[in-house]
Order: sequence, then structure tokens, then C-alpha cells
Amino acid sequence: MSEEIKNNPSAQPDKMETLEENQLFMTPGQIVARQFFRNKLAVFGLVVLIFMALFCFVGPLFSPYGETEIFYLNPETGEEIYMSDSSAIASAILNAKAKPSLAHPLGTNESGHDVLTRLMYGGRISLMVGFVVVIVEMLLGVTMGGIAGYYGGKVDMVIMRLVEMFVSIPFIPLMLIISSLLISLKVSPQDKIYYTMFIMGIIYWAGVARMVRGQILSLREMEYMQAAEATGIRTSRKIFRHLVPNVMPVIIVMATMDLGGVILMESTMSFLGIGVGMPYASWGNMVQSVNDNVIMRNFMNIWVPPGLCILLVVLAFNFVGDGLRDAFDPKMKR
Repeated sequence: MSEEIKNNPSAQPDKMETLEENQLFMTPGQIVARQFFRNKLAVFGLVVLIFMALFCFVGPLFSPYGETEIFYLNPETGEEIYMSDSSAIASAILNAKAKPSLAHPLGTNESGHDVLTRLMYGGRISLMVGFVVVIVEMLLGVTMGGIAGYYGGKVDMVIMRLVEMFVSIPFIPLMLIISSLLISLKVSPQDKIYYTMFIMGIIYWAGVARMVRGQILSLREMEYMQAAEATGIRTSRKIFRHLVPNVMPVIIVMATMDLGGVILMESTMSFLGIGVGMPYASWGNMVQSVNDNVIMRNFMNIWVPPGLCILLVVLAFNFVGDGLRDAFDPKMKR
């Protein structure tokens, strides 16, 4: 009988029917995971993000150098001098723009810092900014969008006018003003990044609120919401227990896609000098070295690595976002 089925293709069960039967025994989460891991680009993006996270957060533990450590050379012997030897530093020369070597695999920058070490610490800042800003914008956006979509009427009108105000704010000029204000208040470069994250999160919530509102407007008239209304449960419970979970796939996809955009914006701000300040590193202010024509032409080891890191991380988040969008879409073929 098995040989008959094997030799007769028409006797074999249809492949799509088999897949549909298998899905009957899978949870929604398992179906989404299977669809996601079938997307090769999404899996590639996930691998890149895991590698970058390990590189930036675990890598510095194995680095013999510090983020702000400066290296000098003995002018007579050409040997490297560490900052702990203060008597030797007085007559030493800065070990700037050094070529890649065993001691410094990516060389040193124009300030005498190890490029590889700063690449790790800079990635910490860029990734941290991305996640913190997305968390803040999602908390504000989901809350405001959920309230606007559920109540409608005047509440919806007020919140949407507020959204339009935030969307129309010119971001870069605003950050230039805030950066100047922070400098005048003598805020340290290390603390400046926290203010930057908070402000970016407050400004970026508007797009999330608009998307969540549109989803909830269509969901609040569904039969299960009418049943929830009949039970007499609290409004806050109806919004955050029944409506918001049903727009969670959209929220997850938006968060993933926004992560890449936020990292790119932070890099742009640091490049313009309104993000993370020296001597602390971010991928954006590391790329800022390209402003020097000599460095751009002759010392690519200083600015190419952070540029590649930005490119890979932003692409990876976009690939993962596309994969999640396709995996959550019920219209996609399984």
C-alpha cells in the first residue's frame, strides 16, 4: 500500500492540507515562531542582534583597556606608556591614529583611545538608547492611543490634536536647543544621554498612539467587546485586558521597526554633536571623525567599524521587524 502511495503522487495528501492539520495541534505562539524562523532574513537579523549584544555588553569584560583610557608613546623607545606612569607621560607623545596591531586590533583614534574598546562601549550606548526610547514611547503611545480609541468623541479629538502637535515638532532643531541648554546648565556628558533618551521617548510616542487608536477603533465594536461590556467590568480592564492584547502584534512590530530608527537618529545626533559627549563613546560620535579629511582618506580603521555596526544593527532590526510582521499576519501562507 505504501509503495502504491509513493508511486502515485495523486494518492499523496495535499501539502497545504497537511500543514493546516498540523496547525490544529499548535498554539498561536508556536505558529508565529515557526513562521518567523522560516524567514531567513529575519533569522539572520536575530543572529546579528544577539552577536552585537554579546559584543557590546560582554566584550568589555574581556578588554584590557577602559573606554576613556589614553595611550602614549615613549619618544625614545617608541614603546607604549600607560597613564599610571605619570612621570613618563610628561615627556611622552600621544599614540594617536595608530595602525591596527596586536595591542590595538583596530588601532587608535585621533585622541589616543583604543578603537575596538570604544566600539564596544559605544554599542552599549546606542543599543541602550534604542531600547529605552522605544519602551518610553510604547508606554505613552499605547496608553494614549488606547484611551483615544476606546472613548472617542471629545477625548479622541483632544488626544489626536496633541498627537498632531508632537508630530509637527522639528526634532533636530529642538535637540540643538536642548543640547545648548544642557551645556549652559553644566550637565555632564555622561548624564546628557539620559536627558536625550527621555526627550526622544516623549516626542516619538505620537506615531504609536495614532496606530493603536486606529486598531482599537475597529476592535471595540467586535462581539467579544460587547460581551465584556455586558459583564460590567471596569473601563481600564476592558482597554488593557481585552483591547490592547489584541493589538499587541502591531505594537511588537512597531517597536522592532522603531528600534532601528531610534539608533539611527541617536547616531545622527551624536554625529552632529548633540548626543553623547566626549570622552564617552557612541557609534555616532565615533563616525564624527570622518569630518577630518585626513582621517577619512588615510585612517579608515577609525570610522568604518562604527559605520558598519550602525548599518548592520539597523538592517537587523528591520529584518526582524519584517519577519514578525509576516509571522503575525494571519493572511500569510503558513
